[in-house]
Amino acid sequence: MNKKTVIVSGGTIEEEVALPIIEQMGEQDCLIGVDSGMRFLYEHRINPTYMVGDFDSLKPEIVSYYKEETKVPVRTFNPEKDFTDTEIAVQMACQLGYKNILLLGGTGTRLDHVFANIQVLIGAYEKGANAVMLDKYNRISLISGRTVLKKKDAYGPYFSVFPIKKEIPHFNISGAKYPLKEHTLCQNNSLCVSNEYAKDEVVIDFPEGMVLLMETKDF
Repeated sequence: MNKKTVIVSGGTIEEEVALPIIEQMGEQDCLIGVDSGMRFLYEHRINPTYMVGDFDSLKPEIVSYYKEETKVPVRTFNPEKDFTDTEIAVQMACQLGYKNILLLGGTGTRLDHVFANIQVLIGAYEKGANAVMLDKYNRISLISGRTVLKKKDAYGPYFSVFPIKKEIPHFNISGAKYPLKEHTLCQNNSLCVSNEYAKDEVVIDFPEGMVLLMETKDF
């Protein structure tokens, strides 16, 4: 299934990033507005496929507009719940069978929310979804096994890798400014931050486990 879900959450949303992505969505794709992320959609008069959240940080007139003047299904949750609104949206996308999930508005000034959203991406990845978080400066995803990064498709000049849940033995990077061979990728050091391309392709290869990949830029 090549259909995708775009989730608009309540963090930092840049128009120049979000609008082209939303405008290029197909009829079979799914757009989920999450709580205060609905403010961005409302300001641009965009109707999502679904609208979810407790809406405790959203103006009542926005909620009323979508409930009363559009046909957008609204799923309201109690603010005292066990999951974040973003996690609920990601779980919905997985339950609907979408394997490609793009999260906009997942980063911002609240670092606790950013960290929580990374955990949500991990949960989606473990369910078989290709889950990515995107903003103007960062593309955050999960990888396993052998992954080829192409310089022409890079989101920025830098990439960093971090182990998830456990250390990664026999970890290799080739084609990069700082290559690694048979390295043990650990959670207690910053060795693999801000690597760069030395060739047109970088190959990241490891036999087991899961790694967080951050592609980044400064401008």
